[in-house]
Amino acid sequence: MRDNFWLDSRLNAIWMMLFDDTPRPNRVLVRFKGRWKNKFGHIRMLKDKSTEIAINGLFRSSLVPEYIVDLTVAHELVHYIHGFHSPLPRLFTHPHKGGIVNKELKKRGFSEMIKLERKWVKEQWPNIYLQLHPGARQRRTARRISLFNFFR
Repeated sequence: MRDNFWLDSRLNAIWMMLFDDTPRPNRVLVRFKGRWKNKFGHIRMLKDKSTEIAINGLFRSSLVPEYIVDLTVAHELVHYIHGFHSPLPRLFTHPHKGGIVNKELKKRGFSEMIKLERKWVKEQWPNIYLQLHPGARQRRTARRISLFNFFR
C-alpha cells in the first residue's frame, strides 16, 4: 500500500524531472488526506508558511493507477508555480480560469495522462470509489430515508 513517504518520493521525482525550472522557496509537504468522491487533491499554505499538498486518501490503493496520483500531484504543483498557496509571485487572478492548469500540464508533457485520466474518471472511478468507500452509498440512502420519515 502507498504511504506518505512514497507520495513524497513521487512529488520529488516529478519536481526534479518536469518542474526543475521552479524554485522551492518554502517547505512543501505532500500527504494523503480525506476520502473524497469529487476531489483528487488540494493545495494550501499552512500557518508556518509551508505549503501542504493533500492527495485523496483513497489514492493509497493500488486500484488507482499511479498516473492518476502523478497527475494530481503535478496539477497541484502547477498551482504552486502559478503562485497559489506558495511564496512565488501570483501569475493569474484565478487558479483555473481559461484552462491554465491543463495548458501548463500539456506544456510539461502530461497530454497523454490528461486523456487517460478523463477516460478513467468517467469509466472506472465511480466503481473504484464505491469499492474503496463502501459506506458511501449506504449513508446516502439512510439519509434519504430519515429525511423522508421526518417530513411524514
